[in-house]
Amino acid sequence: MLLHNLTAVPSDTLQARFNLAQVMAEEAGNMAMDYFMRRKELTVETKTGLQDLVSIADRNVESLIRDFLRESYPEDGILGEEHGVQDGTSGYLWVVDPIDGTAAFLHGMPNWCVSIGLLKDNQLVMGVVRVPCDDETFAAIKDGGATLNGDGLMLDAAKTLQNSLTGIGANHDIPPEMVGSVICDLMAAGGNYVRTGSGAQMLVHVAAGRLAGFYEPSMHIWDCLAAYCIVAEAGGLHRDFPLEGQGRLAGGPVLAAGPGAFEALDQIARKNELKYLR
Repeated sequence: MLLHNLTAVPSDTLQARFNLAQVMAEEAGNMAMDYFMRRKELTVETKTGLQDLVSIADRNVESLIRDFLRESYPEDGILGEEHGVQDGTSGYLWVVDPIDGTAAFLHGMPNWCVSIGLLKDNQLVMGVVRVPCDDETFAAIKDGGATLNGDGLMLDAAKTLQNSLTGIGANHDIPPEMVGSVICDLMAAGGNYVRTGSGAQMLVHVAAGRLAGFYEPSMHIWDCLAAYCIVAEAGGLHRDFPLEGQGRLAGGPVLAAGPGAFEALDQIARKNELKYLR
C-alpha cells in the first residue's frame, strides 16, 4: 500500500501528523500481526475481569507508537489504553488503542485493529484505523474526507436499519439485560445485528457502508475516537463524546450511523439508556 510522502509538507502541520499516523498504523499493524501469528506464546493477563484481557502484544505495540511520537513530536501529548497519559505542550493529543479487540486477537479471530486518533485543542481532527488481517487502512482528516486504502468513502442515505446490519457492542460495565433489550428492539424494528469484538472495527465498517450503524452503551475514548472522525468525514453522524477533562477518561455511550439510520438507532439507544443507565 502506498503511503503519503512524509517530506512533502512542513513537519509541524496537521497534514504531516496525518501522514505519520498512517505510517505508524501500518508499522504497528505489522508488529501486532507478528504477535498474532505467535499468539499461543503470549502471556495473557486480566485487567478488570476475566473478559478484559491484555498481553505483551498490546503493550509493545503501543510502545512502538509512542517511540514514533517521541521522536517526531515530543511536544505532543499521548493518551494510550495501556500506558496512560503523557502530557504535552503543543495542544495536540494522540489517542491510541494498540489492539482494539484484544479478546478476539488472543482467540485467533481476525476482528481486531490498531486505532490512532488525534485531538487539537480538544477538537477531533484526525483518525486512522488499520485492520491488518484484512490489509485495510481507514483514514480521515478533518474537512478532508475519509478513505479506505486511498479510495474515498461516502455514505448512502438509502441504507437503513431494515435493509442492512447494525453493529452492537457489549461489555461487563453495563447490565446484560440492556444488551438483550437493545437487540430485541432493533429486531422488532425490522433490523438485525452483528458483534465482531472490536468497536473500532465496527465503527469503520459503518464508514464503509458495510453496517448501517453501531452502538455500544459504554466505551472508552481510545476505542472510538479515530473511527468517529472517519465516520463523520464519510458523511455519517455520531453522538458527541467527552473530549476534555475527567469525562474524557470516564468514557460513555458510543453511537454512529449513516444518515438514513442514525435517528432510528439513536431512539432505540436512548430508550434503553433511560431504562437501564439512570
